[in-house]
Amino acid sequence: MVLPRSLARFNRRVTNPVLGTLAGRVPPLAVVEHRGRRTGAAYRTPVLLFHAAGRYRIALTYGPDTDWVRNVTAAPEFVLYTRGAHLRVGRATVHRDPSADWAPPVVRDVLRAMEVRYYLEAESLH
Repeated sequence: MVLPRSLARFNRRVTNPVLGTLAGRVPPLAVVEHRGRRTGAAYRTPVLLFHAAGRYRIALTYGPDTDWVRNVTAAPEFVLYTRGAHLRVGRATVHRDPSADWAPPVVRDVLRAMEVRYYLEAESLH
């Protein structure tokens, strides 16, 4: 089950501005800063971010077909704001894993219950 688009619209207008004050400072919340593929406009999207083995992984709770996912996979790089720092990352790829084995155990159970089947993985460009 991918979360419904109506919830995405609500989150964009209500939840994201509230979470924006915490995202980027309180793990696992983070912010993806990216540019629109066509407009070049800057966007900031709150996400659930996990770091392991030199890679950054983001749960795709709305699936892989969202604009922000298309933007970061089309771009050579984007910025992650996490733990009060900003990181340049790139080579973003989408992976399918219904078991959510890539996520920490506590989060894994939640992602499985929500039927989140995809995650985005990116590498540090430092």
